[in-house]
Amino acid sequence: MANIKSAKKRILVIETKTLRNRIIKSKLKTLVKKVDAAVAAGDKALATTCLKDAVVAIDKAAAKGIIHKNNAARKVSRLTIAVNKIA
Repeated sequence: MANIKSAKKRILVIETKTLRNRIIKSKLKTLVKKVDAAVAAGDKALATTCLKDAVVAIDKAAAKGIIHKNNAARKVSRLTIAVNKIA
C-alpha cells in the first residue's frame, strides 16, 4: 500500500479510469455482438444501423486510447465486410 499522499490519490484515480475503460470495452463488445447477430439473421437494415452505432463507439474508444487505433480499424473493417456480404 502506498504511503505518500500523491501515490494514494493516483491509486484512486487509476481505479476510476479502469472502471470507465472496462465499461466502454463492455459496451463495444455488446455493439459488435449486435452487428454479428443481425448479420447471422440476414437482416441488412438492422445490421446497417447497428454497424453505424458500433463504428462510432469503436472510433471514440480508439480516440480516447482505450483500444489501439489499428485494433479499431481492424474491427470496423471486419464488421463492414460482414454487413456488405449480406445479400
